[in-house]
Amino acid sequence: MSKKNCIAMLLAGGQGTRLYDLTESIAKPAVSFGGKYRIIDFSLSNCINSGIDTVGILVQYRPGTLTQYLGNGEAWDLDISNGGVHVLSPYATQEGGAWYEGTADAIYHNIEFIDMYDPENVLILSGDHIYKMNYARMLAAHEEKGADLTVSVIEVPWEEASRFGIMTADDEGRIVKFSEKPKNPDSNLASMGIYIFAWKALKKALLDDHEDPSSERDFGKNVIPRMLGEGQKLFTYRFDGYWKDVGTIDSYYGSQMELLEKDAPVNIFERDMRIFSNTNNLPPSFMGPGAKIKNSLVCNGCGLFAELEHSIMGSGSRVYDGSVVKDSILLPNAIVGRNCRVTRAIINEDIVIPDGSVIGSDDGEITVVGKNFFKEEQ
Repeated sequence: MSKKNCIAMLLAGGQGTRLYDLTESIAKPAVSFGGKYRIIDFSLSNCINSGIDTVGILVQYRPGTLTQYLGNGEAWDLDISNGGVHVLSPYATQEGGAWYEGTADAIYHNIEFIDMYDPENVLILSGDHIYKMNYARMLAAHEEKGADLTVSVIEVPWEEASRFGIMTADDEGRIVKFSEKPKNPDSNLASMGIYIFAWKALKKALLDDHEDPSSERDFGKNVIPRMLGEGQKLFTYRFDGYWKDVGTIDSYYGSQMELLEKDAPVNIFERDMRIFSNTNNLPPSFMGPGAKIKNSLVCNGCGLFAELEHSIMGSGSRVYDGSVVKDSILLPNAIVGRNCRVTRAIINEDIVIPDGSVIGSDDGEITVVGKNFFKEEQ
């Protein structure tokens, strides 16, 4: 393998328990988003849009759907011979085999993979977030300062700072203190979980962390504080764009409803910094004689024969005669039968809503319909 300046390692093993039925059978990064995308598409697209053509994807929890979706990386122009997409699963060694114990442990167990490319720098990402970012700019800032580690940060409201890993930096952006979910934060610069390490510094940090029996094998809790305590050069990189962790039903639903706004914070239609997906092999959508659409997204391969208002129809979904779908999200291949009312609801992939069903209401909590929904209703 030829030497790379920077490769990416994308952590995609999240279980996503706060998304309930949506992650019962698939990992969080594989959950549908915006009708034709999956959450992981945003980080992957950012990589290729930033000139990073080698991505190791670390899977763990229910990787089947995600692995199939990724294929050989062609959909993201990541099907090259000297790089591309590599799906990296936990594996057995002579000492035995087990799941990754934490974010740092996941990278530690893939040191040999990284060494194959002998990179100067390693970009660590999560597959759980919705945002557009040019990592090349962050890499340039990292190299200009000769940093051992650069952490992308975003300003959050002070009242929310205690929910995040908080970086305190001096006037030059050098990190002087790191606090994991502090009760009384002295900064509102929250870590986005996006790191660029100099590979030599990261490799040493991973080896040291692995030898520490008290470590939780986590970047935020262990590796970053250790590097800071050793006096290594840690800097922040301020990001002023849109970034959302869609780890709860409310944030998952709300961030997709934002796509329907006139000035959506994430523009999925712009030609620059495109978001790529692996769902382009479907036929055109069909609007039947009873179709009425208002302020909605209708994706590839859909069939609409009813009313759709302020909603998203995922690829291959169907809504039949006499039904009204409002303020809702239909994930791929969901089917709404005849004469139904669906309001403020998320219908999971491949779910069939029986004729005459009434799902959700204009007020109250968002209704999530999974495979056990109708059993629980009985």
